[in-house]
Amino acid sequence: MSQSSESLVKSQIASKPRVGIFVDVQNIYYTCRQSYGKNFDYNAFWAHVSERYDIECAFAYAIYRGDDKQSQFQNILRAIGFEVKLKPFIQRKDGSAKGDWDVGITIDMLEHGKKLDRVILLSGDGDFALLLGHLEHKYNVPADVYGADKLTADALKQSAEHFYCIDHSLLL
Repeated sequence: MSQSSESLVKSQIASKPRVGIFVDVQNIYYTCRQSYGKNFDYNAFWAHVSERYDIECAFAYAIYRGDDKQSQFQNILRAIGFEVKLKPFIQRKDGSAKGDWDVGITIDMLEHGKKLDRVILLSGDGDFALLLGHLEHKYNVPADVYGADKLTADALKQSAEHFYCIDHSLLL
């Protein structure tokens, strides 16, 4: 292969758009269980995304409860290629619980998003609609959202360039 042919092949390989993946693990778990009675298939999702994009960063935001089954699941996510970020589960005296990652996801999407061609958010939480609009308008970075159709906020669907309803191909 000549040097110019080799350069062309390299440029074609490198021409995949750069993407960052941001997963609200708790949201995806509960919405998939409630909507479909099944779990999300992270391996199938990774294969689906990596066909079209160069995955520059991938974060999975989860709650740490010290549970062995959850730790095994988090290790599976790491083996797939996700950086798993954990926050402790907080049980309040009144019985309510706290443990969402909205601010952490927002900070990471702002920090990494401006260096990417696209962001992918897995969540149904409408609080992220403003963030996706900001990334699009300020940095010209569009977003794809994956979520359970009936449990994804309309504002989030509308703020995404593409909304992908999780279907059987992304479920275990």
